[in-house]
Formats: sequence, structure tokens, C-alpha cells
Amino acid sequence: MKTAIASTGNTLDSKVNRRFGRCAFFVIYDDESGSTEFIPNQHKDDEEGAGPAAVQLVTSRDAGQIVSGEFGIKIKPLLDSQRIRMIVVQEADKDIGEIIELLNHKKQ
Repeated sequence: MKTAIASTGNTLDSKVNRRFGRCAFFVIYDDESGSTEFIPNQHKDDEEGAGPAAVQLVTSRDAGQIVSGEFGIKIKPLLDSQRIRMIVVQEADKDIGEIIELLNHKKQ
């Protein structure tokens, strides 16, 4: 399964971003191939609609779940309609590498 992770940067040491639609990058992690792709969030500075645009971006990469610190109120119905799971990370200091390790551990 592919997982989109909201990230503050484009390395595995970057932190999980607290805000889904306003994150700097999305990390698309494929647990079957082990591949990781960093995608800039071109809509992070949009005045309106950053969240729905971010949903379109991650769904175009076939993500089945999304990891973020929080999700805006408009996002849940969009993700529910596409059967994409939301995973909220409470710990602000988790980095992308740690999240990938947790995803791999959960899979086993």
C-alpha cells in the first residue's frame, strides 16, 4: 500500500508536518517496493483550497492512507469518499524515517 506523509522537508530526517494541506512536501512511501518519493506541495501557500488540492495530489499517486499531524475539517469527507485512511500523529518530533519504520512494523 502507498502512504502519503505530510512532511516539513524532502529528507527522511524531516519532521511530520502538523498541517496536511500546508505541508512543504508529501512523501509517498510504497511498502511493497520500499520506494520513497518526495513531492513538493505546490498548493501550500494558496489562500483557499490547499487541503482539497493536496487530496487530489496524493490520490493521483494512489495513496491508500495519509499521515499528518492534523487534517482540516473539509478533508475528512473527501478522504472518506475515496476510502483513504487518515492517520494522525500526535508527537510533533517524529521524523519521516521513524514513520516509515512504524508503518513497516505495523505491516508485519
